[in-house]
Amino acid sequence: MRFNLKRGGSAGLDDLESLARRVHDLAGWHTELYVDARELDELESTLISLPAVSIDHLGMHRDGLPALLRLVENGIKVKATGFGRVELDPAETMKAIMAVDPTALMIGTDLPSTRAKRPFEDADLDLIAETVGEEHVDNVFWNNAAAFYLNEQ
Repeated sequence: MRFNLKRGGSAGLDDLESLARRVHDLAGWHTELYVDARELDELESTLISLPAVSIDHLGMHRDGLPALLRLVENGIKVKATGFGRVELDPAETMKAIMAVDPTALMIGTDLPSTRAKRPFEDADLDLIAETVGEEHVDNVFWNNAAAFYLNEQ
């Protein structure tokens, strides 16, 4: 279930915890957050208490990276996607995430890239592969997501 905290229009923070637990308990679904990482400090205790959470677009802003990395330390997953939406260096951010927990990073495309400054490009895949290195490509491109979404280890 996706919460769009960046633009609004979805259930609010008051509903986050109860809805996230309910969909996970009933269907095994995870909670996905479209959120500016500068807002993660106030959400940290709630998010780390939830059973399965991912954050889109590398957290979107460089100033929120410390909070994002604390969440990664606590099992939160992060999608490398939507590079046309972010105010950070994607490669530096991915390296920081990989240094904390290489199982936390998952690839995404952000298609159809509505409202993005620029749409997804094939070069984004190349950047991810180059950044994580050959040792981690299969995990970031497949295994990490399979473990998260399908409970496949």
